[in-house]
Amino acid sequence: MSRKDVAKLAGVSEATVSRVMNNVGPLKKETREKVMKAAEQLGYELNALAQQLARQKSGNIGVVLPYVPKVHLFSTYYFSEILSGIAEVARRANVDLLMLFQETSNKKDYSRLFRSKKIDSCIILGATDTEQEREALQELEDNHFPFVIINQKFHEKQYAFVDGDHERGSYEAVTHLLDRGSEKIAFLNGPAPYSNSVDRHNGYIRALTDRGISLDARWLYEGNYSRKSGIVAASSLADSIKEGHIDGIFAANDRMAIGVMDGLTNYGLEAGKDYRIIGYDDSDGSRIVSPKLSSVAVPFYDMGVEAARMLLEPSKDQEQLTSRVLPVKLVVRQSS
Repeated sequence: MSRKDVAKLAGVSEATVSRVMNNVGPLKKETREKVMKAAEQLGYELNALAQQLARQKSGNIGVVLPYVPKVHLFSTYYFSEILSGIAEVARRANVDLLMLFQETSNKKDYSRLFRSKKIDSCIILGATDTEQEREALQELEDNHFPFVIINQKFHEKQYAFVDGDHERGSYEAVTHLLDRGSEKIAFLNGPAPYSNSVDRHNGYIRALTDRGISLDARWLYEGNYSRKSGIVAASSLADSIKEGHIDGIFAANDRMAIGVMDGLTNYGLEAGKDYRIIGYDDSDGSRIVSPKLSSVAVPFYDMGVEAARMLLEPSKDQEQLTSRVLPVKLVVRQSS
């Protein structure tokens, strides 16, 4: 008898049979019992060596991080908060963290960590919607390796993820600027391969549409989430602000917003006086810059906690990992 026969009798997929027999991932109790009953009825037994290998555990949870030259990753608010959340859950579960730095130019191969028994599950940060990324994630899925992606969605794929409600956050930020009297609002977004960039763009457009404001293509700018890209954008924004073509700015993260503010001071323009601006993330920098930066608070620590809990504290009646979208909150300060 084969695994296919067991799957047919139990009314489940072959992948589910494999997960039950190898005790991999969260499964509903009734599903497990149904598969085991069918296997017993058919006299199906998994190869003893295969079972032994499948049950081997490394005691590690992997965290994939993007390698960006000359960027102090652990000092950035985004990564430090998420990693702190993951580490807290791992500590409670008595599991170690194994860091993997992935260079964007290299072929992605997350599965090798599972194949080499270095990790039992994986959290992926910095994922982008590219062909290489999709291939690497699909390999994880095909091999039933448990993983969760943070802050990136693939809409046509049911990969488990934890994310903030970025469309809502963007909508609230732009609506606030409109309520304060700004109607010509520039949007400095991040790169399109990030789903949160798409979400924030959608929220921006929806806020304008709800007020009957037509989008002016000259209001759209793209940075790379760095302070430097904000400074670069400031050189183009300055003339538009002075000429009255722009009276508000929404930036997709605080680092870019602070770069814009720094850059515009060189042109004699002050946030909260000559223009209104809102950032995103509610990082430490938003509270110490002058004037203090309005921003959208994202629960990055909680996102790390949720992702780790999904892998390390799965619900007993859960057949597969489910995604989470956490609420965000607009924090109003002097800049808007």
